Amino acid sequence: MGLCCSPVIAQSRPSEQPDVNDAHFHLTNYIQEGTDLHDFVRIMGNKVGRVALFGIPLQQQWSYANSGDSAPTYYLQTDSPLYYYSFTDAYIAMAYRSLTKEEQARFEPMITGFNPTDMYAADHIRRVLQTFPGVFSGIGEFTIHKEFVSSKIAGETADLQNRALDKVLDFAAEVGLVVIIHNDMDVPFPKQGAPPAYLDQMKALLKRHPDTTIIWAHTGLGRIVRPIKDHAANLAVILSDPTLKNVYFDISWDEVAKYVVASPEATKITADLINRFPDRFLFGTDEVAPTSQQSYLKIFYQYEPLWNLLSPEASEKVRKGNFARLFDEARPKVRAWENTHARGE
Repeated sequence: MGLCCSPVIAQSRPSEQPDVNDAHFHLTNYIQEGTDLHDFVRIMGNKVGRVALFGIPLQQQWSYANSGDSAPTYYLQTDSPLYYYSFTDAYIAMAYRSLTKEEQARFEPMITGFNPTDMYAADHIRRVLQTFPGVFSGIGEFTIHKEFVSSKIAGETADLQNRALDKVLDFAAEVGLVVIIHNDMDVPFPKQGAPPAYLDQMKALLKRHPDTTIIWAHTGLGRIVRPIKDHAANLAVILSDPTLKNVYFDISWDEVAKYVVASPEATKITADLINRFPDRFLFGTDEVAPTSQQSYLKIFYQYEPLWNLLSPEASEKVRKGNFARLFDEARPKVRAWENTHARGE
């Protein structure tokens, strides 16, 4: 594949083939600040072809009583709560609309600004599609169980058995939207030998929605939610189940990459799994508001030991092909739904 060690920023030229598509990218951070989208196109350069584009659906509260004049920019910098921030969808839509048609073709904007415990969440998604037709291709990344985050969100705690979540996933199937969901497979610091806390519930959720295209972010891992001994085997069970053929995994986030490349054995286990199921994995950066191509693509280069162990076919699919297939299938379905359900008709 020819991985370069010193990426540079360059404008994309049609004659050059990109190295990768990015299935998981946050334009903005936890205080809704980020990279100007026009600058980000330049950061993508020739290296990145297409990107799933979203903000972050949560806003970190700045509580003067908690942190005084020190303004938190990340959820680990304060004990103050997070809250759902619906304006993120309008912001992403307007940023996307400011691009040229050629630039727009490189992005798949995603709806994230909804509360997955709210039975009205699906109605929010419907309104966004009707307000910004021609923009969005999916929903997510949104969070159910996430270490250090779930407990900070104001209001009802999200869970995998909530009927509001089922309603969202049913609506995604109706429209044809791709879904990216963050759900830790386990709790931090689990009891030794205990099965992953949320694996069975997650599998049950996936089985309830066989017609929804679902990407399980980070393969269920987290910052300290580490891969257990049987993590690859648990993924293989899902990937081998014919009733779960709609389920995919992204390998985004440098916290996940560190597990994959931690040892030759870990890298080989991951590569063997992906080579066995090459159609079911997507690369993503999970970068937040990057300022340079080098910082944006650091995880891509971090995965070099993995790329070296993948078959050429698997490498191509994980880096680019699976992204193109899923979103090329989704986009016309969503546009058709929008045309049928246009406002005032």
